[in-house]
Amino acid sequence: MKLYKYMDNRCNASGQKIKELREAAGLSQEQLAAKLQLTGLNLNQKAISRIETGERVVPDFELLYFSEVLNTSICTLLDKDNFFKTLDK
Repeated sequence: MKLYKYMDNRCNASGQKIKELREAAGLSQEQLAAKLQLTGLNLNQKAISRIETGERVVPDFELLYFSEVLNTSICTLLDKDNFFKTLDK
């Protein structure tokens, strides 16, 4: 299966926003992984790191868990407004 890259050669559109929200909440990658595990998503710190750096694809069902734990919408995680601004350039 071919993986299509997002802007800046990233494998996902949500990693940078996940990192921003995690840091704003004062959570380490390990703490975010623990919170996700408590909700039923089995990710470790390394997976969080790979998501934030854009090295790992984020399936749509995982966005549901991230939005729940980070108390935000999926649209916010996808940084929809910023995406459309970059298309205008």
